[in-house]
Amino acid sequence: MGWRGILGFEYGVVQAPLGPDISGPELVAAVANAGALGFLRAPDWESPEFLKMLIRKTRNLTDRPFGVGVVLAFPHKDNVKVILEEKVAVLQVSWGDYPKELVDEAHEAGTKIVHQVGSIEDANKAICAGVDSIIVQGREAGGHVIGQDGLMTLLPRVVDLVSESEHDIPIIASGGIVDARGYVAALALGARGICIGTRFVATEESYAHPYYKKKLVEMARTEYTNLFGRSRWPGAPQRVLVTKFFDEWRLLPDHETEDNQPTIGHATINGKESEIRRFAGTVPNAVTSGDIESMAMYAGDGVGLIKEILPAGEVVRSGDGVFYL
Repeated sequence: MGWRGILGFEYGVVQAPLGPDISGPELVAAVANAGALGFLRAPDWESPEFLKMLIRKTRNLTDRPFGVGVVLAFPHKDNVKVILEEKVAVLQVSWGDYPKELVDEAHEAGTKIVHQVGSIEDANKAICAGVDSIIVQGREAGGHVIGQDGLMTLLPRVVDLVSESEHDIPIIASGGIVDARGYVAALALGARGICIGTRFVATEESYAHPYYKKKLVEMARTEYTNLFGRSRWPGAPQRVLVTKFFDEWRLLPDHETEDNQPTIGHATINGKESEIRRFAGTVPNAVTSGDIESMAMYAGDGVGLIKEILPAGEVVRSGDGVFYL
């Protein structure tokens, strides 16, 4: 498959890198096999050998290109080195700057760079760095939200900024989009593709816990909060489902963190045995045990439009041609 359309992919649909390990090889391969761009999520710590295993496992499931997402706020140099050595098609970066020198290094390795931003200032930095595409994340997005602006206002501003720069950088819209109607709206605002997170969590191939998937189908309300993960990732608010647990604890004083809380569960996350404390920002994956109901459950504003758990390929194709670029 050559580089055409949005980074050369058949559909203008991007599956977000879902953390910490929700978008594993099975989900990413299913998205890639359907003709869209799927992202693994690199571990939030240096784990190059494990990441290499994830990349190679994904390649055993698909012969199509895919990507890896890296959160720059966490240690990542060795992980990025592996991504480039393995010649992964696309590197997605977020929560930090990825300067021109590193963009050039990636391009020399044959890897495209997609930068996720949440402000006009960060979009300008990404343009100057020479990235291949920009994901514009609105405040409606699920999980950790990088900016304060809504997608409806931020997206056209970034589109105009790119147009004024005379760079042909495809803009991808993210935040509350779950279906073809959202994609059409994004197109009207100047985007050339959409990045979907929550809808792909609620798929058969996602590595999310079955209870988490069930709640994504049953519930419709979300809230922007800083309740979870205050110690591990300060200054990184989230959009979550308004579960019974969240309703009971939403007014937790700001000085309280997960550090002094009891352990409510355990999980193996990216090959690492982990305990999960109350108010930790870790969503339950498929092998998580314990008090699942009291764990963080990230979701975007469009969650109320999700009515069933679907195969990932069906999500990609669900626009009945509308998604095709």
